[in-house]
Amino acid sequence: MSMDDGDKRIIETTTLAKDDHKDIDVAEIVADSLAAEGAARQRHTTLYSILRRIFSPTVVGQENIPPTPVLLVGNHALLALDVPLIQSTFLHESGRLVRAMGDRVLFGNPTVRKAMISQGGILGHPEVCARMMEAGKDLLVFPGGSYEVNKPANQRYQLKWKERYGFVKLAAMHGYTILPFATIGPDEFYGRYMESAQWYNSTLGKLLIRLGLLSADGRTDLLPPIPKGVWGTLIPKPERFYMSIGKPIYLREYKGQTLAQHQLEAIRNEASASIDTQIRDLLLARAQNAEREGWLRRLLIR
Repeated sequence: MSMDDGDKRIIETTTLAKDDHKDIDVAEIVADSLAAEGAARQRHTTLYSILRRIFSPTVVGQENIPPTPVLLVGNHALLALDVPLIQSTFLHESGRLVRAMGDRVLFGNPTVRKAMISQGGILGHPEVCARMMEAGKDLLVFPGGSYEVNKPANQRYQLKWKERYGFVKLAAMHGYTILPFATIGPDEFYGRYMESAQWYNSTLGKLLIRLGLLSADGRTDLLPPIPKGVWGTLIPKPERFYMSIGKPIYLREYKGQTLAQHQLEAIRNEASASIDTQIRDLLLARAQNAEREGWLRRLLIR
């Protein structure tokens, strides 16, 4: 799929030649992402045909998707396994490709960057996000980031946004609509042999620290747990994937404005409250339908 005139204007008006991060060219990432839209759509269409047979996506709230571009904001799952499911399911339900914002570490290597972009990934950087919004593209962000990806099992489905307001600032500045959503299932694709804190403090963790392969700063919340899949293997458990799409939060009245702190907090709290409610509703719906699952799925998710 070739870029249309609107996409080309976005590239022409990109003033940043180089991002502050070494070896990351913001303008190039924006251009590559816009050019790769057709390929990313095809990949996620194919991926959905595979994933639906394993995880049986169940979606509620499709009627809440507005015709205008959105910033999808939701809870994040263990090892980020929810991302391809969210992207492919949203494309299937709406016909729209949503680009998932990722950590800059994933975009420093040219080969990895190319692979990420071809699958609908985009650098989670304010300048990149702004350019994508100017192009009218749907975006996906997880304010909890790695804190939610690596959280222990007893904190499943808890938001860990800390004091992050960046997504609200950007959405308001561009008059973008925030679309709160929730998912359940991917957080349970794996059990744990060891939680992050356990293996960090284990003999293995201490050895890796001595070898300089693991940071000694004690940030266990940024380390993944050791996963345990089907029958103790690394094969993910086929938990049904549930996705809920909440009521949109329209911010067009704030376009071009820098919001005061109390406004940022109010919008962020509205989004997080919506997500928490959707999570509870999905967990209840799953519990009510548990006996309807096939015997094979029930056997494999034990």
